Amino acid sequence: MRSPKDFFKPLAVGAPEPLREIPFRPSRMIHFFPPHLEKVTAKLPDIAPTVDILLGNLEDAIPMDAKEAARAGLVEVAKEVDLGDTQLWTRVNSLDSPWVLDDLTTLVTEVGDRLDVIMVPKVEGPEDIHYVDRLLAQLEAKAGLTKPLMVHAILETARGVANVEEICLASPRMQGLSLGPADLAANRRMKTTRVGGGHPGYLVRQDPPQGDDGPAYDADRASYQQDLWHYTIARMVDACAMAGILPFYGPFGDIKDTVACEDQFRNAYLLGCVGAWSLHPVQIDIAKKVFSPDPADVAHAQRVIEAMGDGTGAIMLDGKMEDDASVKQCKVVVALARQLSERDPELADRYGF
Repeated sequence: MRSPKDFFKPLAVGAPEPLREIPFRPSRMIHFFPPHLEKVTAKLPDIAPTVDILLGNLEDAIPMDAKEAARAGLVEVAKEVDLGDTQLWTRVNSLDSPWVLDDLTTLVTEVGDRLDVIMVPKVEGPEDIHYVDRLLAQLEAKAGLTKPLMVHAILETARGVANVEEICLASPRMQGLSLGPADLAANRRMKTTRVGGGHPGYLVRQDPPQGDDGPAYDADRASYQQDLWHYTIARMVDACAMAGILPFYGPFGDIKDTVACEDQFRNAYLLGCVGAWSLHPVQIDIAKKVFSPDPADVAHAQRVIEAMGDGTGAIMLDGKMEDDASVKQCKVVVALARQLSERDPELADRYGF
C-alpha cells in the first residue's frame, strides 16, 4: 500500500506532477469513431463541434487485421485534424491483448500532448490501474509531456464491479468510469443478448384482484418492465462520487430505438451520470438533450438559490419546502447549466444566461 504522502508524486523520473483535481469539462456524449476508416475520419471536422468528446476506438469493433491501421489512423487524426475545444479520447485494447503495449507506447510518445483521456477496457481491480499508471508515467517522461494523461476505466466484469471503489481510488489519474453492459452481462451469465436497456422478461406484475373466492390469479394483470442496470449504475455513481471522478453510462446498442435510448440515458442522468456513449450520430442529439438540464429545472433552481439567501434554514416556495439540502441540489443543476452554456450558445439563450 502506498503512503498517502506519496500518492501525488510522479511514478517516473521526469514525469509530470499528477493532477489533484479532475477537470470537468462538458462531457454529455463520448462519440466513438473507427480511426482506420478514412470515410469516417474525413467527417470529423464537421462532427467535432456537435459533440463534447470524440473517442478513437482501438478495441472492440476494430477487426484484428485492422488494429495497426486504427492506431496509425488515430495518430494522424490527432496530428492533422483541428477538433477545436472538443476533447480527444481513445479506447486502447484490453490489458490481456497483444496490442495494448503498442497502443500506449505509440500514442503517448507520438501524440500524448493531444490526448485528454485513455479509456481502459475490462478493468478488474486496482492492479490494472497501477500497471497503466506506472507505464504512462514512464512514457510521459520519455515524451517530455508536461500534463499527465487521465485514465477512464470500463466496468465489464463482475470482479470489476465488486472492486469498483478500489478502482476509483487506485490513481490520481482516474477520470471516471463507464458501464460496459454487453461484456458485463456475458461475464455475469445474465440471460440477455441486448446491449444495454431493459428487458421485457425482467418485470414486476400487479397483484391479482380479489374475487369471490379469494385472489383471482388467472385475471389480467398489468406488468412493468424493469431496468437490468439500475443496481450497477447506482453503485458506479456512488463509487465515482466518493472518489471525486465522473460516471458515464456506456453504449445503447439498438440504434433505431431512439425512444428507449433516451429513456436509458435519462435514467442514468437522473442517477448521477454526466454523459453516455454515442455509437451513431442519431444518438448525439439524444445525449445532448438528456444530459443538459431542462430550462425549467434551471429556472426553478435559480429561484430556490435566490430565495434561500445564505443557504441555511428552510422556506416554503410554491407550496414546497426548500432547505439547505435543496440549495445544494440546485447549485449542481445551475453549475452544470453554466458550464454547458459556455460551449453551447443555443443552450445559453434557453437558460437566459
